[in-house]
Amino acid sequence: FQGSAGQSFGAFAAKGLTFTIEGDTNDYFGKGLSGGKIIVVPDRNAGFEPSENIIVGNVGLYGATAGEVYIRGKAGERFGVRNSGAIAVVEGVGAHGCEYMTGGKVIILGDIGRNFAAGMSGGIAYLLDPSDELDRFCNTEMVFLETPSEEDVNELRNHVRTHFRHTGSMKALDILNNWEDMKGDFIKVMPKEYKAVMAKKKAAKEGEKVPV
Repeated sequence: FQGSAGQSFGAFAAKGLTFTIEGDTNDYFGKGLSGGKIIVVPDRNAGFEPSENIIVGNVGLYGATAGEVYIRGKAGERFGVRNSGAIAVVEGVGAHGCEYMTGGKVIILGDIGRNFAAGMSGGIAYLLDPSDELDRFCNTEMVFLETPSEEDVNELRNHVRTHFRHTGSMKALDILNNWEDMKGDFIKVMPKEYKAVMAKKKAAKEGEKVPV
């Protein structure tokens, strides 16, 4: 697609569907995404820096259950609200990002607005924070802010590579070209409840391997 999409672009897109739009989209982008893939890039003739401008409206990925999203630019407020399974890479979000999120992964390669991760009980978010200041925008009532593990870092690199491959993002390319210096700038946003559940599952799995 090319141009400006209205409300709910790509809503409920099922596995096997890929929507690519060159332009911008309105609110409820990817609502209820159910396995499809959505790629958003700015108009090739646009005279602005994509990573510094909003090209996706508010409440993106509301209630998404599965699928992938790659956005070369910023999204508005409440991005990823109630996301329960989709994977998204975006270059900045407004206030209340990942609100009430219960699953999936969101990788943010830029700024976030206030009250990030409010009510977030599941899933994982990663923030690129070279200035060490994004923690003040996070609502830490239900989440821990952690240093990503080596496994997390390898997974992040793959997501950024995929983002570049789908969008041609210069920001992603810069991160990849300077990976050794920038990989330590990521913050892992981990819900406390989710971490406890994963720890119990790991303990149970290890217990099964113990000889009786």
